[in-house]
Amino acid sequence: MKILLASFWLCCALSLTAFAQTPTLTQVWETDTTLTTPESVLYGARKNVLYVSCINGKSVPENQESFIAKIGLDGKIQQKVVTGGLNAIKGMGIIDNKLYAAGFYAVVEIDLASGKVINKYDVPEAKMLNDITIDEKNKTLYVTDMRANRVWKLQNGKLEKILDGGLLKNPNGLFYDNGQLLIGNGEGILYAYDTKTKELSKFAEGMGTEKSGIDGIESDGKKGYFVSEWRGRIWHVTPQGKTNLLLDTIEKPMNTADFEYVASKKLLVVPTFLKNKVVAYKVN
Repeated sequence: MKILLASFWLCCALSLTAFAQTPTLTQVWETDTTLTTPESVLYGARKNVLYVSCINGKSVPENQESFIAKIGLDGKIQQKVVTGGLNAIKGMGIIDNKLYAAGFYAVVEIDLASGKVINKYDVPEAKMLNDITIDEKNKTLYVTDMRANRVWKLQNGKLEKILDGGLLKNPNGLFYDNGQLLIGNGEGILYAYDTKTKELSKFAEGMGTEKSGIDGIESDGKKGYFVSEWRGRIWHVTPQGKTNLLLDTIEKPMNTADFEYVASKKLLVVPTFLKNKVVAYKVN
């Protein structure tokens, strides 16, 4: 009997621990609706601000009206920092004092001090570039070409194709973590690509459909991840690949695009795409 009781309480304790580790989200602020078609949010630690890439219209090659806005961690819009030379921009990344943004066919390099475009890296046979991530050495950039089913690497000004086709189907979200790339596929599968062994393996699944795949991926700071599905869902993925739905705004309807997680503030900041605003949630 004592053994059975001990086993019972151990199971209860483990269940409670697992439950306690599943985070929850509480909305804390939202911007006004002047951030037209916001697709990606990026935290700039040096300035302690958020950069928002705004497609500002349709995601088509002809759209040359995109801009990048800067907002505070309180949700107040500060200014537009880049307003020219941007083509249906999406994902972003920062290396030193340069901000990189994924245009439709090229990765754009922007000087943050002046807000001017100083370089463009045309991706061969690009069909629609999407998300960007930077490695831990702050030297190498990775970008997805969603419609071409490819992933590229940009290092020292040179582009290299590292993945092409195979398991990739409309890859969008991208996140570098400890030697591996997490790649969000179009049908809701999260793949892990080992940058040393070149092996691609399934890490988690069930976070989207063929019409609405994985958009944003960020570390939770505890070896797990937050993942967004473009239609309007945010998931938490444990280190073991188990998924838990945290937010569902599909019925509103409100998109959840390429979000940012500011771990020091436990703040998850979501661009809502067609709703033309950014919404922030406290991670509990």
